[in-house]
Amino acid sequence: MTTLVFGHKSPDTDSTGSPLIWAWYLTEVKGTPAEAVLLGEPNTEAAFVLKRWKAAKPRIVTEIADGTKAVIVDTNNPAELPGNVNALDVTAIIDHHKLVGGLETKGPIDITIRPLACTATIMHDLMGADAGRMPEGIKGLMLSCILSDTLEFRSPTTTPHDRAVAEALAADLGIAIPAYAAELFEAKSDVGAFSDPELLRMDSKEYTVAGKELRVSVLETTAPKLILDRKASLMASMEGVAKEDGADQVLLFVVDILREEATLLVPNDLVKQIAEASFGCTVSGDTVVLPGIMSRKKQIIPALKI
Repeated sequence: MTTLVFGHKSPDTDSTGSPLIWAWYLTEVKGTPAEAVLLGEPNTEAAFVLKRWKAAKPRIVTEIADGTKAVIVDTNNPAELPGNVNALDVTAIIDHHKLVGGLETKGPIDITIRPLACTATIMHDLMGADAGRMPEGIKGLMLSCILSDTLEFRSPTTTPHDRAVAEALAADLGIAIPAYAAELFEAKSDVGAFSDPELLRMDSKEYTVAGKELRVSVLETTAPKLILDRKASLMASMEGVAKEDGADQVLLFVVDILREEATLLVPNDLVKQIAEASFGCTVSGDTVVLPGIMSRKKQIIPALKI
């Protein structure tokens, strides 16, 4: 039986590249037939990475049959996974996020969750000496995942080990990291073709804070004005997106990669209350700038309170 390897819904670069990396490893090194699949359309940066490294886009699945063998990567949150995830035969989880709880498996499994910036870094470590067998395309995917998740080492989630692995991969590939990262961020920032609801869901995760169901969306960009110029329509779309997704509120953080700050859109009193309670700021309009805030995982989610 082929093992399916997949990450979270709303796939970013790590959740698109890591399934491909691990499916290659399982198939080519471990002799276990595996296929990378996606739970949604990859974002613009992930689509660029697939094309740059000549990787076929994994097929998108909306349903997975009960009992299917699966490896989950880049998440352990049931809200980001198929509704029947507990009925799958999950054999492993590889992740770098906090343990959320709620997953139930058919038996003991391999779980690796490490405090690194990127799932692909963990995969490099798990491969050990076999990492040297990675073809150019897989190495390129791994480098892309690390640069994306660390925002070219700007994110506070970055560890010296993430950086060392990325720099070794770049040297092996003959890639100049600053130039390639600029290409990644340009692709990430190219969101003009997306509707407001698509933008609000593009890189979002669901969390419960003080009994409120929140969809926490982050848009990382080198051109924040292109998004902030749409703030009125984005805020007008939040209520509908929240209702459709069973959430109480959408929080949208626009992360300026170059200025290393986030702008939170403030459409109502609830978001104002969350912003002031969580980040110690004073909100006087429909946006608030949060200096130094770059990481949802390390700086936003742990701080959220009402």
